[in-house]
Amino acid sequence: MSETTSRVLQLLGLLQSRRVWTGEELAERLGVTTRSVRRDIDRLRDLGYPVHASKGHGGGYQLGAGAALPPLLLDPDEAVAMAVCLRLAAGGSVAGVGEAALRALSKLDQVMPSRLRAQVAAVHDATVTLASSSDTPVAPDVLMTLARACRDHEHVATGYVDIRGNATQRRLEPYQLVTTGRRWYLLAYDRDKRDWRSLRLDRMTDVRALGSTFVPREAPDAATYVQRSISSSPYRYVARVRFHAPERVVAQHFSPASVTIEPEGDNTCIVTAGADDPERMVFYFATVGCDFEVLSPPEVVRAVAAVAERLQRSVSR
Repeated sequence: MSETTSRVLQLLGLLQSRRVWTGEELAERLGVTTRSVRRDIDRLRDLGYPVHASKGHGGGYQLGAGAALPPLLLDPDEAVAMAVCLRLAAGGSVAGVGEAALRALSKLDQVMPSRLRAQVAAVHDATVTLASSSDTPVAPDVLMTLARACRDHEHVATGYVDIRGNATQRRLEPYQLVTTGRRWYLLAYDRDKRDWRSLRLDRMTDVRALGSTFVPREAPDAATYVQRSISSSPYRYVARVRFHAPERVVAQHFSPASVTIEPEGDNTCIVTAGADDPERMVFYFATVGCDFEVLSPPEVVRAVAAVAERLQRSVSR
């Protein structure tokens, strides 16, 4: 790196660290003349950094906000602090923050020196986060590996344990990560099954990016595919139920990740949900507190009759 380039980067770091600097202060910190400072300021402007200059008492050079976010220079302590915060945010439940934090963390991790990466890992290992029993944490390294593989269209190999405990090895073309707030999923093309798959990240083991790349296929919408997969595909029974209530009312009683809801009219909607126990589904539907009718399958229709008969007997006694 040339002396001029190094000095310009140092100047950028100074401007990002404080609101206003005088020319004399910058010259002293950089060990150059104020004329050299002015030339370096012009170089930053040519690179797209909006550096404003003002005269008089309290005036000086100030890095302003531009039309686009310019690259930031971070010192080691700032880089570690940002990486720690991004790791926490990537596992959070605020809508949209997790995905953005993961992308930023992936970029930061790519250029972070190994000694700083070790500091971040040490802080993370020494930190315990209280979570509900339904939370399924995913290692940040797994998230970053898959995020980079999605971005770079890189083949991935991983072990996977499905909902019934069957362990398999998967060769994947990863396309997009999807979070429901509690869990992370990957939309990927399974090279051995020759079909699309939705995989839970917390069930993945030994995730490895292989270095080879693939030509992207025409992919289904990730959010729609994952929602359909987690609301019905893993289960033995998939029920379609008509609720005699508006969609907005019924939706308040279900997690968006657990069912799909289709409006049918002003006062009816169709809910699709899956489970392995038909009778448990009946009680699940009954908690909505409005009339409903099971359209399919027959096993769930019979379960409604069996539950109703059992409840009627309990009232008659």
